Amino acid sequence: MSESNKKDTVVVKKDKPVKTAAKKPNIFKRMGRALKEMSSELKKVTWPKGKTVLKNTGIVLVVVLIFLIIVTLCDMGLSALLQLLTA
Repeated sequence: MSESNKKDTVVVKKDKPVKTAAKKPNIFKRMGRALKEMSSELKKVTWPKGKTVLKNTGIVLVVVLIFLIIVTLCDMGLSALLQLLTA
């Protein structure tokens, strides 16, 4: 293309299509739908047996007790060290 042809070319821009906002259902319908979906998902869950839950709960309590003892001993040791430094 020559320089004269470039000047003569007119670019026509088309207007963008106007988007209409889709109206959302009200909050209660959306909450109801969410509860139904949650209920259907919970029906698919494989729930553990009572013995398994009790065993796992015991394991968690033992681990928490061990960490409680470790943190308490560290706290007591650091407190004693602080008392020696400030005395």
